[in-house]
Amino acid sequence: MAHAIEVAGLTKHFGPVKAVDDLSFTVDEGRVTGFLGPNGAGKTTTLRMLLGLVNPTSGSATVLGQPFPALRDPVHTVGAVLDGGMLHPGRSGRNHLRTLAKASGIGSQRVEELLQLVALADAAHRRAGGYSLGMRQRLGLAAALLGDPKVLVLDEPANGLDPQGIRWLRDFLRQLASEGRAVLISSHQLAELGQTADDVVVIAKGRSVAQAPLQDIMSRARGGGVRVAGPDVRRLGDILYQAGARVSGDPTQITVADRTGEEVGRVIAEHQLVISELVPIGASLEDVYFELTGGGAGGPS
Repeated sequence: MAHAIEVAGLTKHFGPVKAVDDLSFTVDEGRVTGFLGPNGAGKTTTLRMLLGLVNPTSGSATVLGQPFPALRDPVHTVGAVLDGGMLHPGRSGRNHLRTLAKASGIGSQRVEELLQLVALADAAHRRAGGYSLGMRQRLGLAAALLGDPKVLVLDEPANGLDPQGIRWLRDFLRQLASEGRAVLISSHQLAELGQTADDVVVIAKGRSVAQAPLQDIMSRARGGGVRVAGPDVRRLGDILYQAGARVSGDPTQITVADRTGEEVGRVIAEHQLVISELVPIGASLEDVYFELTGGGAGGPS
């Protein structure tokens, strides 16, 4: 099955600076893919090459099997928000969308539907120049969805959103993916992506350092394990240690760094131990991110 987005060997030089270096990844329909990397890692440059705004030095980037400039119906194929979306500050939110819709042959009814969908109906008559950053982000999302596209490419869509707005965005993007769309999100909201993304692509200095389902990346990260407490916890610790597990703690509570809750639970049941607490200790997405990237930056973003 063809991928909704396919980046293959993508490379971009800006003079002596290699902003993107032999980057490859895919995005599939029905999934939200988080695109992570430090500032300057090459994320925005990659998205601009995908959308035909920057020519690659080598390699390719396609949407539904075609380079963006070759798409016969781009408005109904891919929607994008870069830099919060471009708008005329003197136009109302409604007129901004109507202008874009008219240029694409889309009726005004779609504009009204989208204003409701992104929770801007009450502010649609106001000048967009007076919108908060979060409102401008939602207006950009509405513009990206005008053509009801199959693919969405969003650069930092959570910028400027308060916690309630971030939760709204998470539910909104999950709904779009459930409808069969492919959603690619570049973001620094690491904790939020941990609750939103199905897959993660991590880059550093223009190169890929990881691409996998989010749960696979989390399970490989250091810092996980389980915390166990109860009357027989000391005996449990001895059994696990003898089996080669990494165990630390005291006679009342232990941490097992390299076993899942299910694995520890089996040992408890096998030896009929009395345990009062068994709590997973998951590494956060931030932990994984900094472990993979080293916390460093690259060149131009």
